[in-house]
Amino acid sequence: MNDTEREMDTQQAESGEAHSGMAHFLWQQLPYIVALVLAIAGVAYTNVSQQPLVGYWEFLALAIGVVCVITKWPEVEAREAKLRLIWTQALHWVAVLVTMNIILVSGVQQLLPTPATGLVLLTLLALGTFLAGVSLLSLQIAFLGLAMGLAVPAISWLKQSAIFFMLGAALLIGLGITFWLGQDQRPRTAARQSKSRVED
Repeated sequence: MNDTEREMDTQQAESGEAHSGMAHFLWQQLPYIVALVLAIAGVAYTNVSQQPLVGYWEFLALAIGVVCVITKWPEVEAREAKLRLIWTQALHWVAVLVTMNIILVSGVQQLLPTPATGLVLLTLLALGTFLAGVSLLSLQIAFLGLAMGLAVPAISWLKQSAIFFMLGAALLIGLGITFWLGQDQRPRTAARQSKSRVED
C-alpha cells in the first residue's frame, strides 16, 4: 500500500467518524425534533379542520413528560432521586394537563375561536416544557419549550401574512424571469454588435 492509498483511507475514516458523530447527534435530538414537529402539526391541523384536538394535546403533553424523565434518568443514580424525578415530573405534567382541560371546557372554549384554542394549547404546552427544562436543568428541553413558544406568534403571523408571502413569491418569480430572459438576450446582442463591427 502506497502513501496516497493510506492518506485516502485516513481521510475516509475521518469523514466516516464525522458522519457518524453527526448521525449520533441527530439521533440524540430526535425526540425533541419530533415533539416540535408534532406540536406545530397539531396547530396546523386545528387551523385547517376548525376542530380542537383534545386527545392529541393530552397525548403530546404526556409524551413530552416521558421524554423529560427518560432524558434525565441516566443522570440520576439513587433510587430516591429517581422516584423524586418521576413524581415531580408527574405532578408538573398533571398540572399542565389540568390547565389544558380548563381551556377545553365548553364554557371557556366558547370564548375562543377554534384556531385560537390550538394556539393557546400550544402556548401552555410550550410553557410546561420550558419550565420542565428549567427544573431539570436540561438545555434541550428548555430550548424545545422556547421553540414551541416562539412558534405561536410565528404561526399567527404566518397565517395573517399569507397574502404578503404570495405577493413576495410573485415578485421574486417575476424578477427571476426578467433576469433569466435578460441573460439569454445579452449574448445575442453582443454577437450582433460584433458582427456589425466586422461588416463595417
